[in-house]
Amino acid sequence: MNKLLIALMMAGGLTAAHAQVGTAAKETGKAVVETTKQATENVKAAAASEPKKTMHKAKAKVHDVKSDVHQEKAKAAAEKIGK
Repeated sequence: MNKLLIALMMAGGLTAAHAQVGTAAKETGKAVVETTKQATENVKAAAASEPKKTMHKAKAKVHDVKSDVHQEKAKAAAEKIGK
């Protein structure tokens, strides 16, 4: 009976750790995508004339903020792994 209980507890712990790893990986991927979009908008802004340049710079800032949010979520999920 004790071995069964220990096995169930370990399985539950591994499942929780797996979920946190998945969340951390997903959020890291989203952060990378947003950083790439930010870089794209910065390149477009560098090549654009003034009205479009301002729009591209604003979009780049939005992607920067989104990237920061996803990085924070990934960091929080990574810290929960193993707890």
